Amino acid sequence: MKIGFDAKRAYHNNTGLGHYSRTLIVNLAQFYSNNKYFLFTPSLSDSFDVSAYENIKSIIPGNFPNTLFKNKWRSKWVIEDLKKMSIDIYHGLSHQIPIGINKTAIKSVVTIHDLIFERYPEQHGRINVLLYRKKFKYACNNADAVIAISEQTKNDLIDFYHIPKEKIHVCYQTCNPLFMEKVGELEKQRIKIKYNLPDKFFLYVGSITERKNLLTVCKAIKSIDNDIPLIVIGSGRKYKSQIKIYLQQNNMAHKVVFLNDIKAAQTEDYKNSKDFPAIYQCASIFVYASIFEGFGIPLLEALWSGVPVISSNASCMPETGGDAAMYVNPFDDNDLAKKMKMVIEDESLAIEMIRKGFVHAQNFTAEKCTASVMEVYNEILNNH
Repeated sequence: MKIGFDAKRAYHNNTGLGHYSRTLIVNLAQFYSNNKYFLFTPSLSDSFDVSAYENIKSIIPGNFPNTLFKNKWRSKWVIEDLKKMSIDIYHGLSHQIPIGINKTAIKSVVTIHDLIFERYPEQHGRINVLLYRKKFKYACNNADAVIAISEQTKNDLIDFYHIPKEKIHVCYQTCNPLFMEKVGELEKQRIKIKYNLPDKFFLYVGSITERKNLLTVCKAIKSIDNDIPLIVIGSGRKYKSQIKIYLQQNNMAHKVVFLNDIKAAQTEDYKNSKDFPAIYQCASIFVYASIFEGFGIPLLEALWSGVPVISSNASCMPETGGDAAMYVNPFDDNDLAKKMKMVIEDESLAIEMIRKGFVHAQNFTAEKCTASVMEVYNEILNNH
């Protein structure tokens, strides 16, 4: 089988969409090595190196006008390359497929991560919402199959866009295998020194936007009567500034540390997340009070890392966290503070949460998640 991918995010995105793309491509190449995988991207970058895989080939625009109008190539003209290379299936890994692919013999799949912009349009801007809507709807209506990364996203596709439920396949995502490996004590000590981490800390990972709800976590920290700080991994602008003002007003700047702001964050191992498994495994509790997610990959990273997880009871979080996480109302900072205090003070509770977390994480192994995607490929090829 020859499988092509829209690989722009794999090469040029260092957050969720990029991680999803890279992890899935590499896992497919390893577990289903008989197939050939072609990565169609407007340009290459150092973020993704596939030279170790003989069955993966990167394709960039080859001639004029494709080299000049790269976005046009990605959204439409790439079809000519797909035909020439006899691609069997083309997988749009992030919400879009080339316009007109449904009029060819090439089968197509699109992954939809979430419809957050439909739920919170004010956080995305009117023009962006209209563009996203057009792109997402076109992909869902014209692809042979739609992959949703959670039941939550599947339900949203049915509710917002009226996509037939039998066309949507829920294929959970896995996380980077680095999070599944136990980090040695020496490495943990090195990481603690590098990032100046204390022996006990709460951890938050995710972009710093309103929807992720970091301010509520900061309010909870304020009412917890101990010196345990909150370590934050993630970038943000306007909302981050609001949080910093709140911290200054409440004399809490020392209790919340933004790792992105320190010198060590400029190193390559921070930028490409290589140091993150060790940071997770040094944490006392992982706190994820997001109001809405498509899947919530940091939550899964924490479960694999053996950290007790406190999460919000909203959207897909109970789906990702299962019976391992402790859940709170994301708008109730008192409830969050109470649960954080409870877990930090009760060692046997923390140990039990870690045990359950590891058991629940087995639902999201690389093998299971990759197999579910391969099932979709086989189904659309065999049905036509």
